[in-house]
Amino acid sequence: MDGALLSSSGTADKNQPASSPPENGEKDAGGDANHPSATSGADVARARWTLLRQVLRKKQVDNPEIKQVSVRRFSSFNLFTRSRVVTKYPCEPSDGQWVEYRSVSFPEYSAFLRDDLGPLRVDEVLTSFDNTGNVCVWPSEEVMAHYCLKKRHMFRGAVCELGGGMTCLAGLMVAICADVNEVLLSDGNEKAIHNVRGLIEKNRQAGMFGSTQVSNRLVRWDCDSDISALEGHFDIVMCADCLFLDQYRASLVEAIRRLLRPNGMALVLAPLRGQTLGVFCQLAQQAGLCVSQHHKYDSQVWDLHVKMQREGKETYDENIHYPVLLTLTKGPQPDSLTL
Repeated sequence: MDGALLSSSGTADKNQPASSPPENGEKDAGGDANHPSATSGADVARARWTLLRQVLRKKQVDNPEIKQVSVRRFSSFNLFTRSRVVTKYPCEPSDGQWVEYRSVSFPEYSAFLRDDLGPLRVDEVLTSFDNTGNVCVWPSEEVMAHYCLKKRHMFRGAVCELGGGMTCLAGLMVAICADVNEVLLSDGNEKAIHNVRGLIEKNRQAGMFGSTQVSNRLVRWDCDSDISALEGHFDIVMCADCLFLDQYRASLVEAIRRLLRPNGMALVLAPLRGQTLGVFCQLAQQAGLCVSQHHKYDSQVWDLHVKMQREGKETYDENIHYPVLLTLTKGPQPDSLTL
């Protein structure tokens, strides 16, 4: 695996979001405003908030500035197929529409997700801890799930996914494919956790988890009681595309540091988004964590990335779409570490 080893080593107001939410259907907010790919931060933020309110209130979007930020661009590396599942009681309102996500590379592994989550309320979006993972499976989460399947033999003991949103697809795949004792699926959004609870039950009833204990929990990175209850418990902590919210970045670093066992490891997948990934690495090193950055960590994902760079320039932007893999440990990472 190609990767350059880096030298190594908050409290947020949950009622006052400091960064604008992602574009409608695309998770690319909170990037460095000085990056060449960024437009005027204030104008974009204003347009995004207006778009969000109009979409949730089902108003027609006519403003050209709003149309510009609402365009859904690259959305998937196509690492999973989706097929609708006909439930026994399809008219049951709480059941929603279920889909089966099946790995293309490892078709023996699949998970059930709920596709139709219903409308989001404006007050939930504006006041909740974070809503970025509440719409769909983002590319970084998709890649993380694929990577976990490919590297399933490296997982052990207790595993936690932070900020998994409405699906926690990567954590689900670990619970399904890896020989681990327990998997905790977490997010800081109560609606997301409520949905994940239903996903766990659905997949458990289908016999997906074997003997692995799978649970869900509300975990807010800047809430000391949430973190202290789990401190030093996990062999592996992972999260996908959780670095772009400025007010939570330092809290995420501290949460990872506290949740890991002394010999544990964190896996973080996230796009560059200007300087945001670099800032996260600096914060992690300042907290005493060893950080290694890997760009070419999976041949299939890399080939798709190269193809999109060549053929999908209208829709694909490496800065916000290609996830870089970070590995974080409390001690030096051995030279023999293979990912």
